[in-house]
Amino acid sequence: MDTNISAAQAAPQTSSSNDVGGIAAAQLRSFVDRIERIEEEKKGLANDIKDLYLEAKGQGFDVKILRKVISLRKKSKEDRHEEEQLLELYKAALGME
Repeated sequence: MDTNISAAQAAPQTSSSNDVGGIAAAQLRSFVDRIERIEEEKKGLANDIKDLYLEAKGQGFDVKILRKVISLRKKSKEDRHEEEQLLELYKAALGME
C-alpha cells in the first residue's frame, strides 16, 4: 500500500475565492488581525506598567514589595488569609520564626 500522497491530493481544495481548504480565509484573517492589534496594545500597556514601577522606584518605593501588594489585592480575603497561614506554618517548620 502506497502511503505517499501526491501533490494534487495534498493541495487544499478551494470552493470559493474566500475559502481555502474549508477555511474561511477572510474570517481567519480578521481573527489574526484583531489578535495582532490586541497583542500590540498589550505590549504598550506592559511598557506603561514598567514605566509606573520605575516612577514608583524613583519616589522611593520598593518595587518588589509593590508587586507583592498588587498580587495580594487580586486575591480574596479568604485566599490571602489561607496563604498567610500556610506561610507561617512553613516558616515555623523551618525554624524561621
